[in-house]
Amino acid sequence: MADKDPIVSLKDVEVNFNIRQGFIKEYILRQKKIVHAVDKINLDIARGEIVSLVGESGSGKTTTGRAILRLADTTAGDITFNGESITGKKSKEWNREFRKHAQMIFQDPYQSLNPRFTVFDIVTEPLILTNSKASLAEKEMLAIQALEFAGLRPAVDYLYRYPHELSGGQRQRVSIATCFIMAPEFIVADEPVSMLDASVRANILKLFVGLKEEKGASILFITHDLSLAWLISDHVAIMYMGRIVEYGPADIIAGGCLHPYSQALTSVLAMVGEKRRMKRIILEGETSSPVNLPKGCRFASRCPIAQQRCFEEDPEYRPIGEDHYICCHFPQPIGQLNDEED
Repeated sequence: MADKDPIVSLKDVEVNFNIRQGFIKEYILRQKKIVHAVDKINLDIARGEIVSLVGESGSGKTTTGRAILRLADTTAGDITFNGESITGKKSKEWNREFRKHAQMIFQDPYQSLNPRFTVFDIVTEPLILTNSKASLAEKEMLAIQALEFAGLRPAVDYLYRYPHELSGGQRQRVSIATCFIMAPEFIVADEPVSMLDASVRANILKLFVGLKEEKGASILFITHDLSLAWLISDHVAIMYMGRIVEYGPADIIAGGCLHPYSQALTSVLAMVGEKRRMKRIILEGETSSPVNLPKGCRFASRCPIAQQRCFEEDPEYRPIGEDHYICCHFPQPIGQLNDEED
């Protein structure tokens, strides 16, 4: 979708999880329950671009990122990295080599850092795990460079501190430095600023833009905040119940989205300095169960424009314009949707 030669490509990827039940139901009656966490995802991430994966909690964003990095097993479909299929690969040798090129920044800097390690130990641990032959002096130099890039200056003042001696923003910068020390081509950033103060967020976001522009890194930025996605992304993919319902340039958030769910999300964004031009779309009804998926569109029970076809036929993920994809039977501009509600 985004590039003829994407660094990461997902084709009909599915990730399911079995729900453990009692002995009688699971082994005698053979009754199994499956959570469809990710369902038939198609997504390309071009080299040197930031793609934001947006959606409410439980939509499958984090699972998608973990599946790309082989931290979660896929049930179906194929994932390619640099043109090579990585589906099902688990060997230690392959994993060690793969981690040099693809890294993850986790959401909670208070949980992702080992409290018994110093900053130096944390930042240089990837070098040890990938069997780097760098000397102690070389590791220290690389750690200082990574910390300086992440905004912890002077880095020597932080090298031998422990996580409890750092603020939340400083911890997240250590996480970014730990990722950067490997100079990865691809990064999955899972809600990296959700636990930080607003005053710190802007500086952290600048780091991601810097990773893209200065280092040429490709980034999958996972967030529930559409305003952040619009701010730093080249493309945005909006997820609902394990499926991408709309994908396109970041500007679709500013009024170009056509899926009713995307429009509901954008309608509640704060607008500064201008009169609100559209009504807030308040979704009603219950969210479908990821265990017992409905026959038709999984958003139909909450959709303000749902028709009979929506409850009977699952919509296909299809192109609807240049670099714009949607999963909806009846896509409509925002203005038209508001007129119908009137």
